[in-house]
Parts: sequence; structure tokens; C-alpha cells
Amino acid sequence: MSKIEKLIEQLCPNGVEFKMLAEIGDFKSAGVDKKKVAGQKPVMLLNYMDVYRNQYLTAKNLTMEVTASDSQMANCSIKKGDIFITPSSEVIEEIGIAAVAKEDIVGGVYSYHVARIRLFDQAKILSDFIRYVFESESIRNQILQKATGLTRFGLTKGRWEALMFPIPPVEIQREIVKVLDNFAELTAELTAELTAREKQYKHYKNSLLTFGEAIHGGEWKKLSDITQSLKTGLNPRKNFSLNTDGAQNYYVTVREIVNGRIEFFDKTDRVNDEALVLINKRSNLEKGDVLFSGTGTIGRIAVVRSKPENWGVKEGVYVIKPKQEIVSSKYLAYVLGAMNTIDRYKTKIVGSPVASLPMGELNKLMIPVPVLKEQERIVELLDKFSTLTEDLIDGLPAEIAARRKQYEYYRDKLLTFKEVSA
Repeated sequence: MSKIEKLIEQLCPNGVEFKMLAEIGDFKSAGVDKKKVAGQKPVMLLNYMDVYRNQYLTAKNLTMEVTASDSQMANCSIKKGDIFITPSSEVIEEIGIAAVAKEDIVGGVYSYHVARIRLFDQAKILSDFIRYVFESESIRNQILQKATGLTRFGLTKGRWEALMFPIPPVEIQREIVKVLDNFAELTAELTAELTAREKQYKHYKNSLLTFGEAIHGGEWKKLSDITQSLKTGLNPRKNFSLNTDGAQNYYVTVREIVNGRIEFFDKTDRVNDEALVLINKRSNLEKGDVLFSGTGTIGRIAVVRSKPENWGVKEGVYVIKPKQEIVSSKYLAYVLGAMNTIDRYKTKIVGSPVASLPMGELNKLMIPVPVLKEQERIVELLDKFSTLTEDLIDGLPAEIAARRKQYEYYRDKLLTFKEVSA
């Protein structure tokens, strides 16, 4: 019997009490709007991405500076133990991601894009425990059931406050946090190692693809001069519907462009044959084309390695058709993914909240084009180094996935409680 099981048997053998969020803490979503700030005091702003990226928040996490009034600083303050969540998102699974402030953040306020929960009694209910409960299957299911919206999903304040949380004795909370923290620490170490390996590969790639004004055996050319066409896919709108009866073809978005390849997932949308014809009539998708995500998450790249018979791309996934007598597909894909290329096109990105790189600006992008023999040499070197790097890190993604699966299993097991009888 584990220590946690012994504590449950000793302290709450008949189950634990479940309480609404409103009973255990003060929920506020009226944060600071950086476009409507008042006053002259400079403060740091905790925003949506700070919460999304970090489990724990400190002053170092806050990167955006605004000015605020005394009342805003008082009403939207950040104190040790405060829990911040993402109250809405375009992706329903991203609602309710939680992070905990590990210190009082003096001179810090939170954005109206996040919500703050300040527990009434942190001696009896641990902030870290509640953060983990937000990840549990029980709370995730409650959030999914209560969320509303068409293009952006969220919960009303009343629905957030009505979420039911298990509240075991604090001794049990403390032990659960300790176990889950250990899992999180192991996963973080593996992830850091993977990041280091990937950084090493990127450095080598960028060094090999850095050219001066003169290119031995070649020259700089506009993308439009080395391609047959630059097209895009098609969005449903009035053209077709997704996931209809009999829809067997994959509808590729930026999500399916992964590590230079097209990957289909269980959640990948499907289209029927008639829709696929419409999509490919616009995109003219063929083997050897280079895909480039031009909206949302900009700059994901993949080479179409075989004839695309059962899939098409959405609008915003650009289809670049290289002139193979001038530039090879793999070389062009490597160049488009190099940091120095990204630095040149990122200044042309427009739009908010959905960013995009206009096709006209991408067409004007200057590309270093050595002779084909030199392109082949560069591709061969990068392919070899990529393979070597993937061999070095091959076990890391699998181990990270195994750790995460193990963590999720124990998290849900540890956070599943019998409710005490009334």
C-alpha cells in the first residue's frame, strides 16, 4: 500500500468532499486590457501565452510592459499562490490550462485574456494541487461539457465557478503534488536534452545555408523566378463541408505539417471526393511540391514525396511548385526553413489575431540559388546530419511520450476520488 493510499484509508476512508470553485476561491476575469490602460506606472503584464507556456509563474515569465493605474494594479495584482487559467481559446482543448504564481509579482498585473483564482485558504487547499486537478480527466470533461462558442470557445464566469473539485485533506494533497512534480521534473529533463539536440542541428543547417552577396556557381533570385506557381488550397465556406458521410480524404492544415512531413491524425478532418476535386483544382497539388504554412503558425514546411491521391490542403497552406531545372524541392525546403530566411520574411507578416504572410510577399522573397550540383551536395550533407541527429535523439521523443503517458495515468489515478456520502 502506497503512502497516499494509507493516508486516504486513515483520513478519508468514506470519500472526500467535492466543492464548487466558487466555494474554494475568488474567480476574477476582469484583467487589464493593454489597449485601454490608464495611468503612467510601468508594470509587467501576465498574458495568455505566459500561462500557456509555464506551469509556474515568476516575474521572469512576464515579458510585456504596459502602464496602469493604482486601481488596476490593486484589482489585478499577482500574489504567491494565485492560479491563472486560459478562460477561452480558438482550440477547445486549450481552455482551462493553469499556472501558479510562485511569488508575489510586485509591479505585475494580469491581462483580461486570462482569469485569476485566489484561494480562500491556502493552508487547507494547495494551489499546486488545484493546478494539477485542472489537468485531470474529471475537470477536463466538465470544461468540455460547459464550453460554448463557434469560432472561439469558453465558459461564462458562473460556469467556471460551478466546476466541482475534489478536496482531500491537505496531507493527501501534498503527497499527490510531490509525486506528480517528480514525473514533471523527469519529463522536463528529457525535453531539455531533446531541445539541445535540435538546437545543434539547426545551428549546423543555418551555417550551411548562409550565403553572402555572391554565391559560387549561382545567384540570388526571387522565389517567383524559380517556381512554376505559388497557389493555395480551399476553405469550406460555401464550397464544401468537412466530415460528411463518406468523407475519406484527409484535409491537411498546418497541424498536419510535422517535421518536414505530412502526418494524418485521428482528429484530421476529412472531405469527400467532390470536395477534394475542388480543393486540388485550386492548389494543383503534385509530387515534388513544397508546402509552406502561410497563415496562423507561419513557416511549417514539407515536401510532397509521393502523388497526393487522398488528401488536399486548406487555404493558407501554400503550394510552391519549383522549377526543377533551377532548384530542387528538398533544397528549397531547407532554405525556407533556415533562420536567415525566416528573419527576412517575418517582417512581412501581417494580421491580428490571425497572422499571415501574403503570397505576394513570399513570391518576392530572395532565395540563394547555387548550381544544382551544389544544391545536391548541401542536401546530401543536411540529410546525413539530420539522420545522425535523429539517431542521437531517436529514443528521446519515445521516452518523453512514455513518461507523459505514465504521468497522465498516475495523474488521473491519483486525482480520482470517491465522493463522501451526504
